[in-house]
Amino acid sequence: MTSSAEPGGDGGEPELAVIMGERRRLINLAYRLLGSVADAEDVVQETYARWYALSAPEQRAIESPGAWLMKVAGRICLNLLGSARARRETYVGAWLPEPVPEPSEWITGRSGVGGGDPAERITLDESVTMAFLVVLDAMTPAERVAFVLHDVFRYPFAEVAEIVGRSPAACRQLASSGRRRIRAARPSPGPSAAQADVVRRFRVAWEAKDIEGLIGLLDPDATSTADGGGLAVAHLQPLVGGEVIAHAYAELARVAGDRATFVECTVNGLPGLVAQQHGTVATVFAFEVAGDRIRSIWAVRNPEKLRTRWDG
Repeated sequence: MTSSAEPGGDGGEPELAVIMGERRRLINLAYRLLGSVADAEDVVQETYARWYALSAPEQRAIESPGAWLMKVAGRICLNLLGSARARRETYVGAWLPEPVPEPSEWITGRSGVGGGDPAERITLDESVTMAFLVVLDAMTPAERVAFVLHDVFRYPFAEVAEIVGRSPAACRQLASSGRRRIRAARPSPGPSAAQADVVRRFRVAWEAKDIEGLIGLLDPDATSTADGGGLAVAHLQPLVGGEVIAHAYAELARVAGDRATFVECTVNGLPGLVAQQHGTVATVFAFEVAGDRIRSIWAVRNPEKLRTRWDG
């Protein structure tokens, strides 16, 4: 597979810096495939454990260590995606990907996680927006892996096939199917400044409990999905319809009263909001904006998905 990592030129064990230099690439692959930074970190740790379980001659025999690491990480993710489907059957309410802030906004939680180390950062581009990740989550494991490896990381199908365990032709069909899903589900994004303006006006209307103002900013067919995971109060089923969402959010603002503050921030590379209560992040909101209307809202309330990056 294509990679910048090559064995050491002296014929010895590949340089540690070269091997560890692949860490950010591995993190980015695993997060896109699993939708969880914590799971992505576990995948990377397991990938490196398998590398260092090899003997020195076995390591030297690998032409491209970076490609080997990506291949192993991809296979681990594929296996985890299969088991994740079974775990989701017992998950309370809707499951949403773990949101990530701008690197400058990352708050160090457990050791090794934070914005200080570039190797730990998720590259925030269109392939990590909440809208993109939600569509990825609806794909089959093989479809998701084939699509991400080929369309996002530009791996040729012959190499994707080695990870997925299918023929290159089958992987081409999987990626094509995934591409159609993405195109059908995602609107053409407008300028980030325009999206930020819509989110800002939504925040102002929400804080004012202005139902008509909220309705005017929501697409008539908008949806709002919340993820509490059984650990925080959240709607178990998505709210559908601009008016329904507007009334529900106005009621949330009324119940919260002065205890909640809303802060504009970046969520997975796009304008979003954070709701804080008593100085603690209670909810992270991601938005999908089409034109001048909000088409989707994703509210992540599960504290296990917030505490290490959004709270110290």
